Amino acid sequence: MDVLSSRILLRPTDLRRSRDFYRDVLGLAVHREFGAPEALGTVFFLGNGLLEVSGAAEPSGVPPLSLWLQVRDVEAEYTRLTAAGVNGLREPRTEFWGLVEAWIADPDGVRIVLVQIPDDHPLRRDQRSL
Repeated sequence: MDVLSSRILLRPTDLRRSRDFYRDVLGLAVHREFGAPEALGTVFFLGNGLLEVSGAAEPSGVPPLSLWLQVRDVEAEYTRLTAAGVNGLREPRTEFWGLVEAWIADPDGVRIVLVQIPDDHPLRRDQRSL
């Protein structure tokens, strides 16, 4: 698999508490923030990686961490991986925020989000001019 970028996704039981911990206690630098002010998602720099703290924990049994892997072609990777026996959780689809995502799981149930960023998505724009 040709991974272009990645991040760890954390779905905490208390979003504000976790966001404050990573930002104010650990002192991680903010890469970007998104979403509504009352449920602000935050992506932190994590050395050579990124940590996204957003959303909410799911019912027990689902690990609160996921991997976010940007790939060139979500459809091709999802097809290849599920044909190889990987547990496919959700086929590729375009989310309302504009990214194409598919979900799979590792042997322990850890979710892996395969992401394709369309050419016209804001993440592809040079932000220096804004």
